[in-house]
Amino acid sequence: MTTEAKPTAVDSARDYYNSDDADNFYYEIWGGSDIHIGLYDSKEDDIRVASEKTVERIASKIEGVTGDSRVIDLGSGYGGAARFLARKFGCHVTALNLSAVQNDRHRELNGELGLEEKIDVACGSFEEVPAEDASFDVVWSQDAILHSGNREKVIAEVARVLKPGGEFIFTDPMQSDDCPDGVLDPILDRIHLATLGSPGFYRNECAKRGLELISFEDLTHQLVNHYSAVLRDTERNEKSLSCKISADYIERMKEGLRRWIEGGEKGWLSWGIFHFRKPG
Repeated sequence: MTTEAKPTAVDSARDYYNSDDADNFYYEIWGGSDIHIGLYDSKEDDIRVASEKTVERIASKIEGVTGDSRVIDLGSGYGGAARFLARKFGCHVTALNLSAVQNDRHRELNGELGLEEKIDVACGSFEEVPAEDASFDVVWSQDAILHSGNREKVIAEVARVLKPGGEFIFTDPMQSDDCPDGVLDPILDRIHLATLGSPGFYRNECAKRGLELISFEDLTHQLVNHYSAVLRDTERNEKSLSCKISADYIERMKEGLRRWIEGGEKGWLSWGIFHFRKPG
């Protein structure tokens, strides 16, 4: 007699992002090409514009990227960052993402801009990066590593595939270092995770792998701004969304967004831009 294997965090994330409801919601509301936390100047800022600002801010921190550089984007979604980097620097980008649905849309958008030769869209998990040691000048990731149930392994993979002197730059929704036990359970249950990373966790794990911290820009207030903006647009567009997205999904999404907003306002969550370098 055999027992069915329990789905991993990666399996749960893959199934979720491949669903029609999630695909339509993230493309229509969350930001389209960019499905991560944005940078806002006011409560009424457009989500897509705010999300593009995040990509620009992160890109401004990396050094020495040229047309010969190789970048890997872990959890690339619809590929907004990959296209920005390929167009701005002329570099080659490997876009690693576990959702086949998102990858198909990503390739379509690349084709519209003639970027097929600059961006390789690969289906896979960042817990087992399909690349040789010391393959990339930059490892980039936006709000994706949280979906791993083994973040220690993700950091080990980052260190493995980075070239000496290479940079690791990323954002991730995290729990604060002093987050009380149990308060994030409603959020974790919804995204099928046992924990979130924290700023201290990433500092420690990267140090264990020999990655040197360059900077951490704490932008936790933008997490609250972003989830508030997504909730705002969901409520404003609920009637038109109903023809593409199930009512049950929309209700669960609104409840989940309120939980994230509460966690940020109460100081239980953290978000910002981490920047590390592998010694050369």
